[in-house]
Amino acid sequence: MKKYLSSYKLWDNPERLFELFWDNKKIAFIPNACDNSESNLWLQNELLKDMQELEVLWIVVEKLDLRDFFWKQGELETKLQEFGWVFVTWGNTFVLRQAYKLSWFDEILIDYEKNNPDFVYAWYSAWICILAPSLKWIEMCDDAECYPYDDIKETIWEGLGILDFSISPHFRSDHPESDMTEKEVQYYIDNKRLFKALRDGEVLIYD
Repeated sequence: MKKYLSSYKLWDNPERLFELFWDNKKIAFIPNACDNSESNLWLQNELLKDMQELEVLWIVVEKLDLRDFFWKQGELETKLQEFGWVFVTWGNTFVLRQAYKLSWFDEILIDYEKNNPDFVYAWYSAWICILAPSLKWIEMCDDAECYPYDDIKETIWEGLGILDFSISPHFRSDHPESDMTEKEVQYYIDNKRLFKALRDGEVLIYD
């Protein structure tokens, strides 16, 4: 599975993003990291802007709500065959992890990593962190005890393990979470954990 993992936004290098795929430019826009904040009008407007910015790049965007596929792994697998890549929105990492588990999207992505080399996983900020082995210490930035779904009422600390290191976005950048990222990086250093720190504008690309 190809990956475009940005610290903040994608628009500095859209041409590099396009190099990752050729035939299928239909994208699944997954907003479930914000399921705990649906009443926040500012946040919903920001998500709409992200979708519109993708559409300006001549990409076909379809919103894919993982809640429609909770406990329906086969249906989600079939639906994903329509898309060439997924775009996962920012929000609460722990809420997103719950949605991945309930829809079996975590297992699907792990399989894609091994068996679907042309599929693209893209986004920015903390939602690239979910690919790491563990979500520990991300609670500095996100509420780890936020449970918007009836089926899960405990924190999932395990990441997907697609990467063997953690990613710290917004490192020493002009971003509200940069101070927290500094502490996160120090935690990784003190505990001898593998990590990569990204400044806003930097991107990790796996093709």
